[in-house]
Amino acid sequence: MKIIVIGASGTIGKAVSSHLAARHEIVRVGASSGDVRADIRDIAQVRHLFEQVGKVDAVVVAAGAVHFGALAELGPEQFQVGIASKLMGQVNVAQVAPAFLNDGGSITLISGIVGEHPIRFGASASMINSAVEGFVRGAAIELPRGLRINAISPTVLEESLDSYGPYFYGFEAAPVSRVALAYSRSVEGAQTGQVYRVW
Repeated sequence: MKIIVIGASGTIGKAVSSHLAARHEIVRVGASSGDVRADIRDIAQVRHLFEQVGKVDAVVVAAGAVHFGALAELGPEQFQVGIASKLMGQVNVAQVAPAFLNDGGSITLISGIVGEHPIRFGASASMINSAVEGFVRGAAIELPRGLRINAISPTVLEESLDSYGPYFYGFEAAPVSRVALAYSRSVEGAQTGQVYRVW
């Protein structure tokens, strides 16, 4: 298969690219690095990305920013970080991708554990992750030509504990290799409208 990996330079993106590259052709995409560059917050850049790459069999996203902060200090600007990036950025990809996916192709997005298990300072992340999962379930029943869409919901990564560990006391971390397996299940499996939880 020919697979676009958006966010390929990140911790998850690198692991997913490496895992899938053993069997498939990978097109690595990032906002500032990769085979092709695109900022998914801008749907025009997303369209240009697909026009450059052409027909593919799968697209996976391992990218998207959210703002962490105390609820009382969150204003529209802070919420907009996640809305523009992790939510609408991924929706942009899912809206543009079908025209460039071969029959039976797949879209895989990313949410996260705090959508279901909230943490202090994570109200915006909880909101965005839940919205991504809701979009996946809704979009799955309308995609044509056997196209599929799923989401991956990882817990905090072992590789990211130095940065994010203080937000996730009491949570069991997962190695990024397990998250890569979930992406493989979405891309190389047959299900749609699913949320693969790596907890």
